[in-house]
Amino acid sequence: MSTIRPVRRALISVSDKTGLIETATALADQGVVLVSTGGTSKALSAAGLAVIDVADVTGFPEMMDGRVKTLHPAVHGGLLALRHVDDHQAALTKHGIAGIDLLWVNLYPFEATLASGADFETCIENIDIGGPAMIRAGAKNFEWCAVATDLSDVQKVLADMSVHGGTQEITRKQLAAKAYARTAAYDAAISGWYAGQVGETSPDWRAFGGGRVQSLRYGENPHQQAAFYTTTEKRFGVATARQLQGKELSYNNLNDTDAAYELVAEFSANEAAAVAIIKHANPCGVAIGGSLRDAYERALACDPVSAFGGIVACNRPLDGAAASEMVKIFTEVVIAPDADEEARAIFATKKNLRLLVAGGLPDPAQPGVTFRTLAGGFLVQNRDTGRITAYDLKVVTKRAPTEQELIDMLFAFRVAKHVKSNAIVYAKDGVTAGIGAGQMNRRDSARIAAVRAREAADTAGWAQAATIGSACASDAFFPFADGLLQAVEAGATAVIQPGGSIRDDEVIAAADDAGITMVFTGMRHFRH
Repeated sequence: MSTIRPVRRALISVSDKTGLIETATALADQGVVLVSTGGTSKALSAAGLAVIDVADVTGFPEMMDGRVKTLHPAVHGGLLALRHVDDHQAALTKHGIAGIDLLWVNLYPFEATLASGADFETCIENIDIGGPAMIRAGAKNFEWCAVATDLSDVQKVLADMSVHGGTQEITRKQLAAKAYARTAAYDAAISGWYAGQVGETSPDWRAFGGGRVQSLRYGENPHQQAAFYTTTEKRFGVATARQLQGKELSYNNLNDTDAAYELVAEFSANEAAAVAIIKHANPCGVAIGGSLRDAYERALACDPVSAFGGIVACNRPLDGAAASEMVKIFTEVVIAPDADEEARAIFATKKNLRLLVAGGLPDPAQPGVTFRTLAGGFLVQNRDTGRITAYDLKVVTKRAPTEQELIDMLFAFRVAKHVKSNAIVYAKDGVTAGIGAGQMNRRDSARIAAVRAREAADTAGWAQAATIGSACASDAFFPFADGLLQAVEAGATAVIQPGGSIRDDEVIAAADDAGITMVFTGMRHFRH
């Protein structure tokens, strides 16, 4: 049977004072004694509420610029005492300590300070010590203390008080679970920042944490539960995006949209307009052009069958001309840095289409980490920020690439970085001609990409597939010559690959025999 605990005394210490006065007033109206600290105490007093300053409870003033104020037995005894245990109750009585039934603490804004780009000293001063200590103490003693780490938690307590005259055991347990998660995420942000400050890439202990921004209908499949959490990383994308219209985003929508936006960000908005069309986290068409409409039409032509129901990402603010083309087929999500009024009006006629504006493009060179779970653990690695330029290439064949082949190879390799391995990308004149993704051998990826290109040519009524005269990019080396020969059969005249196979000489000889040019990058882009 659930135990109801009355709320007679509340300790309030909040950095974010949103809703403070109204909520504290509601507590006071139910006879709750308010105890508070520093600025919170002053705010409550200024509002005419009776409040006991924590310095009067501890017998010590706040000191050291507020670093020390609640770290005292008179506070922690009130939080931790098991009042149904005689020895605990005797200790409270002996030392004149009053039990605390409700703790409302939100922490110094370390995450927001970090996101603002503040200097080292400012970040240090925004690390809360007393707050997490009190939260953890109160949460451990959930039997007697309800812990609120944000305004909504206090409202749950007030709702319980209204109906039950106190807090339910289930409510206190739920709040305790949330409290520990909050301090864990807070400490994760601090530890990650500290590690970065000293250049530690693989610390002995690694913590990740974040706050839930969306409960999802389900995960990859309807029988899986899922939610979307954001971290402290300041990076434009789905985490910063505003959804202007359309149905609620699903797990797969979010995953695919992230993949699309990271890919299109490889092409600077100052370089050219770029559009990427993604299906199941793999691109089915990528192109640059003089305008977004031009880039979209070229990207769509690469694989119009797969593009149906896909995700479209733009590297420039969406305009009406591009939007008018995008609405001609069913698209799940469109994401761009922004969208003009004409584009928004056009999309408004498609109520289910989700339109996201991210506020900017992610920086492909920005350091960061990615992680994925394993049974009993997880893997962490640096984000793939590798970028190849013409100066990094080593020509390994008898024939050197033409200027256009060089441009096409670099474009194709940039796209291949975002294709699941084994990845093959054919490209020509700033547009993908065919993409082969996620196959168990590289030859099949080359073959599938060529099939896609032929199908696209048939659909568009072209005389020949766009792979004729194209550049072929491989995300990793060709272990045998068969994959390269498949590219030659598809019509590629230039190949870009990392090199490094024990059979490189055989592959180079096959390229020379075919009369094509090939360059090595010395860098691979596996994407599993």
